[in-house]
Amino acid sequence: MGRDVVKEQVESMETLQEVIRKIQPIDKKMCQKSREKWDGIGKPLRSLGRLEEMVIQLAGITGELYPKADKKAVLIFCADNGVVAEGVTQTSSEVTAIVTENFTKGIASINAFAGVCGAEVFPVDIGIGKDMSKVSGVIQRKIALGTKNMTKEPAMTRRECEAAILVGIDLVREKKQQGYNFFLTGEMGIGNTTTSSAVLAVLEEVTVEKVTGRGAGLTSEGVKHKVQVIQNAIERNQPDKNDVLDVMAKVGGLDICGMAGAFLGGAIYHVPVMIDGFISAVAANCAIRLAPLCADYIYASHCSAEPAGRLALQVIGKEAYLNTGMCLGEGTGAAVAAKVMDFALAAYNETADFAQADFGHYELLE
Repeated sequence: MGRDVVKEQVESMETLQEVIRKIQPIDKKMCQKSREKWDGIGKPLRSLGRLEEMVIQLAGITGELYPKADKKAVLIFCADNGVVAEGVTQTSSEVTAIVTENFTKGIASINAFAGVCGAEVFPVDIGIGKDMSKVSGVIQRKIALGTKNMTKEPAMTRRECEAAILVGIDLVREKKQQGYNFFLTGEMGIGNTTTSSAVLAVLEEVTVEKVTGRGAGLTSEGVKHKVQVIQNAIERNQPDKNDVLDVMAKVGGLDICGMAGAFLGGAIYHVPVMIDGFISAVAANCAIRLAPLCADYIYASHCSAEPAGRLALQVIGKEAYLNTGMCLGEGTGAAVAAKVMDFALAAYNETADFAQADFGHYELLE
């Protein structure tokens, strides 16, 4: 399957600009109604802190006073990265396809996590470097057989970048139609901490050293080499920091593009989407730059242990619900935080109000 598949992927879709124009703000009036409902529950006012805000945001996203997030989908965007040829990873690109197949067998970490939070795992081949069409359980949306080596040329064309974003948007549409109402983002792609570090460095105008870590396990010397490779790629391609599509196409990855599309899809189709870790947060950054209104449809699950994990969330105005020192990817952090949503909704829906609790009423004091 070659790069001509892009035309086939997008010919029946609207353009990216057309779908982005559909995004509307969340329902602020419903947010207020949800806050008032919380304030009527028999407990000290605002005592569940950010769990209350979690549900209030969900009410605004869905436009429903009693929102649900009980059918969860983990969308794992899987793609290879040509920059792996520069020796920036501990393992070879073949691992991307192997782990993707493991998702379908139910033996990866995300499968175990998804079982606990009640989610279904959907691996998506958006750019794996081999034919995966015979692997049952993998959603086939391949844009290309991986990206090109960004130290030599742009990672992908702008059209490929837009096509991958549209894939993410369309998957949210498809899964919402199937009844899914809470989306968790994940990725699998050897070399994708290299691409995400490059994208973040350009967009936020920070040094490559500040945003580059060990990934899946580099030595200190390996990290220095990785930094140099990213710097070489940026110097070679000269991505325009004011044009997020240019940045994504030149030094990004197809998995990043697909996740960015999923975040945009959440805003288009009024469903919540959860950031996983560092790579996912960079994808959210790209989505928000394309459509600032989509930020209110996004939740941040955990703060990745990658060096720029906290920065990647701060620059998009998000605070993680968890700080567990994780950096696995696959959607594992998002799955843990999805359980937090379950707790929040249980309190919101099942706790007695003040009349039922029969102990008076708290007032919000200045």
